[in-house]
Amino acid sequence: MKRRDLVKTAGLGSIALAAGGVASPAVAQSQPAITWRLQSSYPTSLDTIYGACTVLSKAVAEASDNRFRIQVFAAGEIVPPLAIVDGVQNGTVEMGQTGSYFYVGKDPAFAFGTGIPFGPNTRQLNAWLYQGGGNDLLNEFYATYKLYHLPSGGTGTQMGGWFRKEIKSSADLRGLKMRIGGLAGNVLQRLGLVPTQIAPGDIYPSLERGVLDAAEFVGPFDDERLGLVKIAPYYYYPGFWEGAASLSFFINLEKWNELPAAYKSLLRTAAMAASTDMTAKYDVLNPPALRRLVQGGAQLKSFPQDLLQEAYRASSVLYGELSAQSPAFKKLLDHQTAFRDAVYPWWQISDYTYDTLMIQAMRGKW
Repeated sequence: MKRRDLVKTAGLGSIALAAGGVASPAVAQSQPAITWRLQSSYPTSLDTIYGACTVLSKAVAEASDNRFRIQVFAAGEIVPPLAIVDGVQNGTVEMGQTGSYFYVGKDPAFAFGTGIPFGPNTRQLNAWLYQGGGNDLLNEFYATYKLYHLPSGGTGTQMGGWFRKEIKSSADLRGLKMRIGGLAGNVLQRLGLVPTQIAPGDIYPSLERGVLDAAEFVGPFDDERLGLVKIAPYYYYPGFWEGAASLSFFINLEKWNELPAAYKSLLRTAAMAASTDMTAKYDVLNPPALRRLVQGGAQLKSFPQDLLQEAYRASSVLYGELSAQSPAFKKLLDHQTAFRDAVYPWWQISDYTYDTLMIQAMRGKW
């Protein structure tokens, strides 16, 4: 081709671009058009958790030039809030967001997708999931339920919940009816508590009617939204059953396997972005929310030492029993415990020491 012909051709290309706009990327054009439905266990009002769904959906649509679209639905819009796993398994929805530990009735191993009492903290759990082999191990288990799993985001260490009366010792738990998720109910039941698991939207009316004596949910920002301080003013910490709490994106395994490799990579990356975004939101929103709650009448209390010690011992006994019942639980417990125990010595001289130093400095202790 002669130089003047090349210039003419380039000029025609410029005119075409000016007339029709910038063309979609060739990579995006080569991929199939897919639309999925994603339902959360949570209402839109809990935008910290539910928001991870919209972050994921937006990222996937933009990166695929809208060829891969994920429509987001709030709790109860397609399947019941605590039936996400069933809805994803049977293909009612291609994808769901929920707390994995809501489904420990199917197998106690479901607890590890969220967190177990006295487990790792938030950063340690993320390290285990993303770099320590944890999510690969979880997906071995979830595959038996026709599910594929991606972490959806972490809340940080949660609060211990709202109580109508003050808890001065472990004996004060006896006979109390409490909304509590995951294996924590099994642990505290051994201390005399009566646990129940209900959807977030039912917590306030159940406390108001006296069906419950106590309830735990997440932490200051989300708890403030639920208005629990109006009914149960004693606000306890720490939520030792959720030293870290990770939410889950569950995907129908058949649908996951059908995706092109590019879409799988996109979903993994978008889910990680949504996860990071959720934890950052909580770290920004919880401190001022806690101040507002205290100003509104919340009485901050730490759990009594005897309660914490008895709960720790009860957890160890429970884990032995569950390991004997569920090979998947034992495999995940052994793996996560070994990881936690290996990283805590470093944590003790790094983050823990630094955080303690800064707290003392801020309080004018030195």
